[in-house]
Amino acid sequence: MSPISASRHARLALIALLAGGVAIGGSPIFVRLSEVGPMATAFWRVSLALLPFYVMSKVAKEGGETPAGLRDYLILLLPGLFLAADLAAWHLSLHMTSVANATLLTNLAPVFVTLGSWLFFRTRITPVFLAGLAIALVGVIVLKGGPAAIGGGQLAGDATAIVAAFFYACYMLALGHVRSRFSTLRIMVWTTLSAAICMLPVALVFEDAMLPTVAFGWAMLIGLAFISHVGGQGLVTYALAYLPTAFSSLTLLLQPVVAAILAWILLAEPVSILQAVGGAIVLAGILVARRG
Repeated sequence: MSPISASRHARLALIALLAGGVAIGGSPIFVRLSEVGPMATAFWRVSLALLPFYVMSKVAKEGGETPAGLRDYLILLLPGLFLAADLAAWHLSLHMTSVANATLLTNLAPVFVTLGSWLFFRTRITPVFLAGLAIALVGVIVLKGGPAAIGGGQLAGDATAIVAAFFYACYMLALGHVRSRFSTLRIMVWTTLSAAICMLPVALVFEDAMLPTVAFGWAMLIGLAFISHVGGQGLVTYALAYLPTAFSSLTLLLQPVVAAILAWILLAEPVSILQAVGGAIVLAGILVARRG
């Protein structure tokens, strides 16, 4: 690939990554407005997303390898296992601690991604990138109300949110591994199928009701599946083919910024000056990390 072509692909990947971060950032709004419980909502998110991914995979003719045996299929299913664990832990933490704590601590995933990339793949981490990561994390803390907000929740709920961050980091690292061999749509079909299979028994055990009773409830689930999962996760998976995993996970710190803005517009939760400053710090951290 020529330098000009590589640069063009990198720009498109960055745009896709930012758009994916925005789409995923809207997921808390859908979850908040969902008629069914958090585990059932997570199950429907991945289950409803299966159809568009499958249709697109049949229509599109992408490159990438074809799975050659049981080992390849297991590799394709692995990211979905981590995604299901992340969704289950994050939704559970929302009922055990404050929303601010759960969202903030879950966004510690880039820390685990960076450590995992260095530990398992010997990815070089520059001081500039670490500085950008530190600035972005400070921005997220400011966005969520300052250091005092971290200690406001229950310890078990905060720990569960950190577990969600760990599994989301595992999901990102697994995506980065399989994306080098298989096409985006193939990965998303198998990953989404795996997550749905894993989430079904969890939802059946922990939820009293699995089906919404009104059209609005179904609309929220469909929006969560099509916008946040199909659009968001699909764009992020595409971007991982051209951008470093650690930088990609850092950029997704945009999600709490997007969530705060959407909550202000749709849920009448105003954005304070402190939140606006936090969002600006997050963006500054991303720009610094980009230079690293």
